[in-house]
Amino acid sequence: MTAKRCFPPVVDAQTRVLVLGSLPGEVSLAQNQYYANKQNRFWFLLGEIIGRDLPGMDYPTRLQTLLQHHIGLWDVVAEAQRVGSLDSNIRDHASNDLQGLVDSLPRLAAIAFNGGTAAKLGSRALAASAGRHQWLALPSSSPAYTIPYADKLRAWQALRVWLAD
Repeated sequence: MTAKRCFPPVVDAQTRVLVLGSLPGEVSLAQNQYYANKQNRFWFLLGEIIGRDLPGMDYPTRLQTLLQHHIGLWDVVAEAQRVGSLDSNIRDHASNDLQGLVDSLPRLAAIAFNGGTAAKLGSRALAASAGRHQWLALPSSSPAYTIPYADKLRAWQALRVWLAD
């Protein structure tokens, strides 16, 4: 089994909200794109929050639009062994330098964990900076987490408070 690696962070000096996933799934890794699985609701959720049709954009434009709206992306796991795409199958993981990234973002106000695994691993990695930023454990945008979309959206809308100019 070969190790699976995350993508580079998508951030800039204006990032106010950092969304942290766990580790890209098989479809995302194959396409070299964050949240490439068409069943994942990530782009729909953030599109509704910022009022843009993110699913209708090409991938580079999606990323640029997120940055224009002060949203950054990364994953808590740098590398791991995993069969399939489920977080429950992550083994022997190495964490990303979340603290280093967070410390490099001067306008960061909130860290949003996309799902329980991201929240568990990410909050451990960021324990030294607890209280410096708001942390939100959001329901996973993954199709494997089967609560209704409306419930996911209701929780994710909490991000709006840090995105208003």
